[in-house]
Amino acid sequence: MRKTGIVTGAASGLGYEFSNLLAKDSYDLVLVDNNEQNLIETKQKIEAIYPINVCTLVCDLRKSDDIEFVYEQVKEKNVEVLINNAGFGLYGFFAETDWKIEESMIQLHVLAVTHLTKLVLKDMIRKGRGKILNVSSVAAFQPGPLMAIYYATKAFILSFSEALANEVKGTGVTVTVLCPGQTKTNFQEKTALNSKKKQSKLNILSAANAAKVALYGYNDMISGDSKSVPGLVNKIIVLLSGLTPSRISVAIIRRVQERIRK
Repeated sequence: MRKTGIVTGAASGLGYEFSNLLAKDSYDLVLVDNNEQNLIETKQKIEAIYPINVCTLVCDLRKSDDIEFVYEQVKEKNVEVLINNAGFGLYGFFAETDWKIEESMIQLHVLAVTHLTKLVLKDMIRKGRGKILNVSSVAAFQPGPLMAIYYATKAFILSFSEALANEVKGTGVTVTVLCPGQTKTNFQEKTALNSKKKQSKLNILSAANAAKVALYGYNDMISGDSKSVPGLVNKIIVLLSGLTPSRISVAIIRRVQERIRK
């Protein structure tokens, strides 16, 4: 059977770049996103370049039934790669932000990643091969005032992935967690929309190129590395977060986030 890769949040940003990398390596694709038009365009672009099969699934992974639906569509395929990439941000004080958006974020970042991984992982272990890449963030390494839920859910992805990477040793399956910094995708635009803020204020730091970030994480996934942190600045941030007392790192993040709020 032809090898297959699943990518969530595949219609734009890092998901789009991951899809291209898999296609280049001759994987058939199952692309999952809730944006039907962008998903169709992604399928057309990829199929115009690579001689592979692309299946698109328009799903809302915040719903358990849709996660089960995705698995039903792929369980008979030779799934060798799962990339859990779908996600979004929300800015503001927790007491003032929209709970419905936060609830959706928790469902997408925590429940969807965990549920889909569990479903696919069992088949990978049974076959004795497979690679899983979960997209977290450098935000996972410290609490984040004014983006409290986002930072917390990314911390969950980091912890879950590293634990799982240890559990699957010797099975032929590897788990990698990608922790990028700010990247040039539509993340800032979505965060601004959810938070009713201007995008320019949410994009105060220099952002990395999405294609380069995706390639870095993809190569680490192929190598079987458990953690992938692209960029020297991000590596320094991660290092310092482990050396700096929590109260200090939280205060620093608060000051950075307050610059956005003004």
